[in-house]
Amino acid sequence: MGKKSRFGADILHGSLEMLILRMLVGGPAHGYAIARRLEQGSGEVLTVGESSLYPALQRLLVHGWVKASWGESDTSRRARFYRITPAGRKRLAEESAAFTRLTGAITAILQTG
Repeated sequence: MGKKSRFGADILHGSLEMLILRMLVGGPAHGYAIARRLEQGSGEVLTVGESSLYPALQRLLVHGWVKASWGESDTSRRARFYRITPAGRKRLAEESAAFTRLTGAITAILQTG
């Protein structure tokens, strides 16, 4: 598995909202499920704590990029389920394109020498 580092945490913080939106493309999910999808999708390299996840979800709600409703989790607990909105899909496409350009530029710099 990958090694976690402070540098990785900084990168995650800057792209957390984009990653959450991407996880919600697969369907509505509650906070814990979103965090698990991120961990599993990254091969256990990325972990997101509640202190980062829930403020990011709140920002997404405020911007209208996700909607939330109460429901029951797989463990029969009451949970808030989040789903991506059309505006969130548009935002995800914009952020993904910008992130791809950025990572391409960083890769180009790292390969020069």
